[in-house]
Amino acid sequence: MRNGVRTMAEITAAERVALARHAGRPGTVDYISALFTDFFEFKGDRQCREDPAILGGVALYKGHPVTVIGHRKGKTLQENMTCNFGMPGPEGYRKAQRLMRQAQKFRRPVITFVDTPGAYPGLEAEARGQGEAIASTLALMSSLDVPVVTIVTGEGGSGGALALAVANRVLMLENAVYSVLSPEGFASILWKDSSRAGEAAGIMKLTARDLVELGVADEVIPEPQGGAHENPQAVFVAVDRALSRALDRVVREGDFAQRRYEKFRGMGMPRSRKEGL
Repeated sequence: MRNGVRTMAEITAAERVALARHAGRPGTVDYISALFTDFFEFKGDRQCREDPAILGGVALYKGHPVTVIGHRKGKTLQENMTCNFGMPGPEGYRKAQRLMRQAQKFRRPVITFVDTPGAYPGLEAEARGQGEAIASTLALMSSLDVPVVTIVTGEGGSGGALALAVANRVLMLENAVYSVLSPEGFASILWKDSSRAGEAAGIMKLTARDLVELGVADEVIPEPQGGAHENPQAVFVAVDRALSRALDRVVREGDFAQRRYEKFRGMGMPRSRKEGL
């Protein structure tokens, strides 16, 4: 604590969950506007319909063509309703697959932005093949022979987040979270009491620093005091630097699909143990 104000390292996991969900936090639309030029959006899954909860297209990053895909939330209630609060249906994941296959064909790096409480769990989504859409997206992303970098910018919830995060490098903003389910869901399942979500967050190891230690994420991107919404421009600069480093590293290492496979096989082993082997 400095001058009566806690440092970012002293913020609890539950408080980071709240910051990850903050309505003013920069989202995929903001990052695309700040970091890329000549963005051209693609819509529809060529099977059923357009899903606004997934935003994707082609753009230029520092003059080089890339494919950009991300979860999309809104800043207002109406925008959130339009985007289903960032919870994609199967059409969104099939649209992502369409863009990934295009990236593979034209040898473009894939950059994804993750910010979702999870895939939409409604009956209609299940009826249209939600589980299959997520599974096939995971399989496709695993096999892509192009560089893939993911930035977890807010919430990373369940398979809905993982479906866009099978990457060579996974970067997380300092107050982002990434887990198999929400703290509320964890508390409801384990203790039958969702009001203990704060306690659950403290033991789930869902923060960026926890996940770097476990090898799930590769780098923590710092945020301003108070969270990303307090100074979005500083966050854009930090994300730009981290993304540039990550892409350079992945391209330099090559053998993209194999290295991605090795990365995910090694997840869960603390970094300290890996370095000691």
